[in-house]
Amino acid sequence: MNGLIAVGGGLLILGFPIYLVLGITAAALLWASGTPMIAVTQKIVDELNSQTLIAVPFFVVAATFMERGGVAKALIDAALTWVGHIRGGLGIVCVLACTIFAAMCGSSVATALAMGTILVPAMLREGYDRPFASGVVGSSGTLGILIPPSLAMVVYGVLADQSIPRLFLAGVVPGLIQALLIVAVIVFIAKRRGYRKAARTDRRDMLAVNLRALPALSIPVIVLGGIYGGVATVTEAAALSAAAAIAVSLVFYRTIGVLDILPLTALAARNAATIVIIIVTALIFGHWVTESGATAAIVRFAEEQNLSPVAFLVFVNLLMFVLGMFLEVFSVLLIALPILLPLLPAFGIDPIQFGVIVTINMELALLTPPVGLNLFVLASITKAPLAEVISGIWPFVVAIAALLVAVMAVPALSLWLPDLVLG
Repeated sequence: MNGLIAVGGGLLILGFPIYLVLGITAAALLWASGTPMIAVTQKIVDELNSQTLIAVPFFVVAATFMERGGVAKALIDAALTWVGHIRGGLGIVCVLACTIFAAMCGSSVATALAMGTILVPAMLREGYDRPFASGVVGSSGTLGILIPPSLAMVVYGVLADQSIPRLFLAGVVPGLIQALLIVAVIVFIAKRRGYRKAARTDRRDMLAVNLRALPALSIPVIVLGGIYGGVATVTEAAALSAAAAIAVSLVFYRTIGVLDILPLTALAARNAATIVIIIVTALIFGHWVTESGATAAIVRFAEEQNLSPVAFLVFVNLLMFVLGMFLEVFSVLLIALPILLPLLPAFGIDPIQFGVIVTINMELALLTPPVGLNLFVLASITKAPLAEVISGIWPFVVAIAALLVAVMAVPALSLWLPDLVLG
């Protein structure tokens, strides 16, 4: 374990990319333990031979085309016709649109970017404070990794060897609760600050705008209907979502053309390759952690401290919150999970519930400085100093933290729906 800390910590301090930190650390420790390097290479090939892992690039392609292809604007326009006339309505529109967009793309950063580009300028024109507008978009964007399908849950499912459809379902109820909590914060602040209401949309315009949004709304139906209708696996549904996103963008919204397909696909492939490389090196790292007996040593230490399951979860939440302040989401998942997952049976913690707890922690990581990616997305959109963006985030961080405590204390919030649907 001392060698692990020395090698990995030294590389992180030197600023190495996370995949190199995990890969070099695992290779060095396996070599030191007498494992031939050819065995490491074979392990990499074995880990890449995963049908579930293929879902990652497809979901990234879908998110890229939906972000650039007019899907976000169609959803926002439709949501405006329903709640735009309520005080703080543009903020509520953001929550509704992000909830639906999240059910298509599985990425928090893509959700925040797609919605923020359109909604932040609109909120500023309506007299909303810039920090508040940033907080609304940043917190709503985190729904992208809690509402299914979720890239973070796909990664968790691969690492934990858990059912991804069950994980997706486990995120639904907490995701809807989070959306309601964010709406409650928006309404409270909007009333205190006296933000004005927008005009109510007449019925004819409302019908036209909502009909225009139907192609966008078909994408989550295709993805989730395919998975839970037994028609498609998660990987097949991911491929369907990518194809549907491209078709909807080209045929219905026409904000991109045929010539844009190749460059956008290349961009998505580059982003997906980064994620897959990190996952593979993390799996090798996890293999060393298990084989070295480090996990067993940690379990013995925890048992000697007489930690209860609740105390263990509190410790894990604090650990992941601190890691999330300094590392991006996938880095935290891939560093912490190989060590934490083998400990769950000793504490009687359901790995599905734990997956939701970890995902909510990653939502907080996206909103907390100094490395919260959603903060940087919003700072680039609003042209505001990072400190100003952070000042608008905190009320929503408190709401998400309250959700984390509720999911930790009441397992049924995450386990009821998957048990009901899948048994």
